[in-house]
Amino acid sequence: MPQVRVNQKPLLPKVFRPIVLIGAGGIVRDAHLPAYRKAGFHVDGIYDLKLESAQALARQFGVKRVSPSLESAIAEAPPDAVFDVAVPASAILDILPQLPEKRAVLIQKPLGMDLTQARRIVEFCRQKQLRAAVNFQLRYAPYVLAARSLIEQGAIGELHDMEVRVTVYTPWRLWSFMQGIPRVEILYHSIHYLDLLRSFLGEPLGIYAKTLKHPLTPDLAATRSTMILDYGDRFRACISTNHGHVFGLRHQESFIKWEGTRGAIIAKMGLLMNYPQGEPDEMEYCVLREGAAPQWESVALEGSWFPDAFIGTMASVMRWAENADDPAATSVEDALKTMALVEAAYRSSDQGGEPVRGV
Repeated sequence: MPQVRVNQKPLLPKVFRPIVLIGAGGIVRDAHLPAYRKAGFHVDGIYDLKLESAQALARQFGVKRVSPSLESAIAEAPPDAVFDVAVPASAILDILPQLPEKRAVLIQKPLGMDLTQARRIVEFCRQKQLRAAVNFQLRYAPYVLAARSLIEQGAIGELHDMEVRVTVYTPWRLWSFMQGIPRVEILYHSIHYLDLLRSFLGEPLGIYAKTLKHPLTPDLAATRSTMILDYGDRFRACISTNHGHVFGLRHQESFIKWEGTRGAIIAKMGLLMNYPQGEPDEMEYCVLREGAAPQWESVALEGSWFPDAFIGTMASVMRWAENADDPAATSVEDALKTMALVEAAYRSSDQGGEPVRGV
């Protein structure tokens, strides 16, 4: 087999457009702004309900304009700006109606609190003719881009199996808005994996799912999930997450695995382990060769999920803004399909498993 090339970089736009940030929470501090600085994107202004939060981030990252209101943030935005809406899902429908028509928008995931809200959001985007995408940035993590490039080159043959396994301790207290809401793990975390599997395998026929609370966090909704996506006989696709593994790093797991007819790829998502400090990412792939024992090769990764993947989603919106024929892979229209899959997972969990009969 010819030598493979492992691409880890997203395609950038020809012209970098200014960015106006709506929201100044932890994800903006830890991922959006570091990613944009690394890519050389210009953040023109920032707004948050908590003015002091916006001012603090502006000082830290050299953003010159802090807006005292959403109205002024929109009014003062350059005409070619991308609006980066980084707010909790419950606030998206308060902001979108106020944005100007025919503008470029990147919306933080999830696309609303449920499928009903997601449909309303998409309808607003259609009415306003927004080039709007959702920040499903895991698609652009360096190890995911690398895996996609290997698969597209045929390095592992025909893809037939994908698995995501996460056994970690996640300090949910870092996100105060998650206290008291009815949906947590699938809607705010495993949604990334559902979206990722869709991006590689296409649309599933259905889903089997169970999501449940953890006894150590009784004030939170479900934080542990098991899901199997039904692709008939084409693919095996499964997700298993447990965010309450409080027993140290020794047996924690956090990986994505792809298997094909001629090889396999596995990527360790180090970010999720020992969060928020994280552990190093790792990636290996194996290509079967006739007459030789299986050998795994390491890939030297360039960056990580946070912050590097956030370059990819913003770049895709900028490219779409300059070329209507190059829509973002995570457009709201595509994201609606991920939200429908999330909704199906919750329905499956509520309905329970098939009763055991005949004993």
